[in-house]
Amino acid sequence: MTEYNNKTIVLHELIGLKVEVLRSKDSSIKGTKGTVVDETKNTLLIRTASKDKRVPKVTSTFKFLFGRNKFIVNGEEICFRPYERLEKSFKFYKKRGMQSQENKTTR
Repeated sequence: MTEYNNKTIVLHELIGLKVEVLRSKDSSIKGTKGTVVDETKNTLLIRTASKDKRVPKVTSTFKFLFGRNKFIVNGEEICFRPYERLEKSFKFYKKRGMQSQENKTTR
């Protein structure tokens, strides 16, 4: 089973995860909740209770749910094709690692 945590969320498969759009430049998308059913380089397709919505990544902030864990992700961190994410989002992985270390030392 895949280990999702705050550092590795930007590297993992997003399809199948529960998601909520926390912020978006498009006010009609903000608050959208559902399950990620497809992903392209620039968008997530979210299946809501009533219909599927295509949400642009770069102008949105997402909250992904995995079990009891919640992860906040800026769309710029995942604005890659799924198969390119491991290579291209590594800088965000490193940045999130440093943030995790800072959070532990400030507690």
